[in-house]
Amino acid sequence: MAAAALLLALAPLAASADAFAPVSALRTRTAHAAADSLQRAFGTAAERYGVPADLLLAVSYLRSRWDSHGGAPSVGGGYGPMHLTDARTPWPRLAPGAGMLAQAAALTGLPEEELRTDPAANVHGGAALLAAAHRLTGGAPGTGPEHWRGALARFSGAREPAAARAYADEVHAVLREGQRRTNDDGQHVVLRADRSAAPATGAAAPTGSAECPATVSCEWVPAPYKRLDGSSDGDFGNHDLADRDRTGSVDYIVVHDTEGSWNTALRLVQRPDYVSWQYTLRSSDGHVAQHVPLKDVAWHAGNWYTNATSVGLEHEGFLTAPDAWYTEAMYRTSARLTRHLAERYDIPLDRLHVIGHDNVPGGTPEAVRGMHTDPGPYWDWAHYFELLGRPFVATAGPDSAVVTVRPRYETHRPAYTGCGKQAAQPCPGHASGAVRLHTAPDAEAPLVRDAGRGRDSTIQVNDTGARASTGQSFAVAERRGDWTAIWYLGQKAWFANPAARPTAVNTGAPLLTPREGRESIAVYGRAYPEESAYPADVPAQPVVPLPYRVPAGQRYVIGERTRGAYFHAKEFGKPGRVIRGEEVYYEIQYGHRIGYVKESDVRVLGG
Repeated sequence: MAAAALLLALAPLAASADAFAPVSALRTRTAHAAADSLQRAFGTAAERYGVPADLLLAVSYLRSRWDSHGGAPSVGGGYGPMHLTDARTPWPRLAPGAGMLAQAAALTGLPEEELRTDPAANVHGGAALLAAAHRLTGGAPGTGPEHWRGALARFSGAREPAAARAYADEVHAVLREGQRRTNDDGQHVVLRADRSAAPATGAAAPTGSAECPATVSCEWVPAPYKRLDGSSDGDFGNHDLADRDRTGSVDYIVVHDTEGSWNTALRLVQRPDYVSWQYTLRSSDGHVAQHVPLKDVAWHAGNWYTNATSVGLEHEGFLTAPDAWYTEAMYRTSARLTRHLAERYDIPLDRLHVIGHDNVPGGTPEAVRGMHTDPGPYWDWAHYFELLGRPFVATAGPDSAVVTVRPRYETHRPAYTGCGKQAAQPCPGHASGAVRLHTAPDAEAPLVRDAGRGRDSTIQVNDTGARASTGQSFAVAERRGDWTAIWYLGQKAWFANPAARPTAVNTGAPLLTPREGRESIAVYGRAYPEESAYPADVPAQPVVPLPYRVPAGQRYVIGERTRGAYFHAKEFGKPGRVIRGEEVYYEIQYGHRIGYVKESDVRVLGG
């Protein structure tokens, strides 16, 4: 419908005395609702605009998890519990104005500033927009949530019909599940589970060659596999042909953020002279684009061994912007995709197999300092694994040999710097899933040092040298009062873990330690085969230890056990091949990043 026709269609709605009372009356009611609670504001707004209260709660949860962020915007320009975007952000026309805030202001009569900063007013703005979308799609007043699918699709702002339908399905999934949460303002909000809520329509099936579960909106935007223009040596980009479904060599899922927008990411991945990854996920609605077939090897991890054995998921966003892009819609879609991939390749759903880009080790000593740090300390791994159906819970008693890092995300707020242009600039206070590691059980003690990086650790947001993240498991080295020590980067590392506010749970896991008689053993960044495993036409790859050791007596949690392997792909147009050796490696949680040790160097202990 053209913009002019839309405005004509909206004229009766905007003039309706039933839908829109005087501005002064609305301000009084929203102020009263805010003083009572955010929960009451949802009820008041739902009644005023004829939106089912549970539907309004579900939409808000999907957009913001009911957080207000103190009136500050996300990088995407979203404000408040309804994540109303500003005038710079394109959005479907429901009322005069460019973005959601401008249109909500036109519908409610409230100033945009009030819609930004007052959570209750923000909820009223979102309810007014939903009501307008419902009327434009022919919905009758007073109908139940099952009759609002068309309104939800329009409200999503998704450009693709499948993405809009998937968004509506996700809202109904939230309705079925119910939610309860204390938001960042300390307000407890409850959405009761409604098992009668309509299930997914199944209308969001992948398009083109995309390999996605039918429960997500997914399209095929291929990365180019072609020779580079002007190349004199036959160089090509931006991924490699392979046959990983047959070779069974997919062991990891790597979570990235794009450090850019959706449009930028899609533009870059379609350049043959750039790198590649398998999937990009859009922040606003969780829509997915696949770029590289799963059987092929994308160039995303900065470690050739990891590239060959993983699938890369890029999430639209910036790690230094705490409230920027990591929306509930994107978390939920990502979890659906990860579950699908884990089932396809029999990948364990744990933090040694579902890793961040910041957990990928450098392949060589020279690469260690330049490894990436996304998705960063603000990514909510606890919530992500709850969505995966594998929450991090205690499985052992207070004297367990292993702990799994698990601070309460909403209230755990360690300080970070470097979110602005200056490295020392403080980051906005924000929840985090990471704990900081010290050389002694004292908050004033120095941070542990990362020998591979060759400098002291800091609290800079991109410094992973003294950081353990939610879901990572470590062997306990010592307990002392409110502090727990773990073996980390070849040393004893302490983190605050008070009984009243625990930041870890007691768990069990298989461990390893150096064999008897070894003072220390080497740690590797890739599990390559021994030299004798390579055929004559494939150059043997050096097995180079990293500048790290596991000293005698220390213990580390085991992940993957694998024979050494190297993916060789040098000829354009032909799938690469996997060279496997006899040398066996164990993956371990060595520090913030994983590492590999040779089975011949270690002794395996019980969990």
